[in-house]
Amino acid sequence: MHLLVVEDEAKTAQFLAKGLVESGFSVDVALNGLDGRHYIEEQAYDLIILDVMLPGLNGWQLLKLIRQRGDTPVLFLTAKDALEDRVRGLDLGADDYLVKPFAFVELLARVRTLLRRGPAREIEVYRIADLELDVLRRRVSRGGQRIALTNKEFALLHLLASRRGEVLSRTLIASQVWNLNFDSDTNMVEVAVRRLRAKVDDPYLPKLIHTVRGVGYQLDAPDE
Repeated sequence: MHLLVVEDEAKTAQFLAKGLVESGFSVDVALNGLDGRHYIEEQAYDLIILDVMLPGLNGWQLLKLIRQRGDTPVLFLTAKDALEDRVRGLDLGADDYLVKPFAFVELLARVRTLLRRGPAREIEVYRIADLELDVLRRRVSRGGQRIALTNKEFALLHLLASRRGEVLSRTLIASQVWNLNFDSDTNMVEVAVRRLRAKVDDPYLPKLIHTVRGVGYQLDAPDE
């Protein structure tokens, strides 16, 4: 599932992105309303977490834009806790409203509840050739054989599976799995992909994790 976080407090945005990625989601982050609008206009999201007080465009304005484009679930996350603010948000079409400070476990529960309600349901099990990735149970197997992965390996595999067939850049993978931007000389992603391949690809056929030289990585099965 692909989520957008629009939050101008950098530490809060980083905290949210890290927790959501570790919970199996793909996450984009915008630190102001103008960047948020750009993401909303350029990509489709399964859910958007939105602050109210934002530079550039505020949350109310972004919510109106979101509703003009469709029915993507929106969770307001804001320090504005007055009753009239909550009512305004819900009247404008927000699906939920959580006041700061908040517990991440509560936010995660609300996110999952909204995704269950929404038109797009989170895929619980990915099956690609003989690879099976069970998101809820956090289990991976090939050919019926269980494979033990670290949290980061699972997040990397989940990202690749959730965007099957897409070529994902090293920068995108680093931002989604580790919530990092990194120098081009860093080989962190290559090392992680190599370790993941050693567990889920090297001992098996067909090969599912593909390197697109100079671009990034792709997970897909050959045509039947």
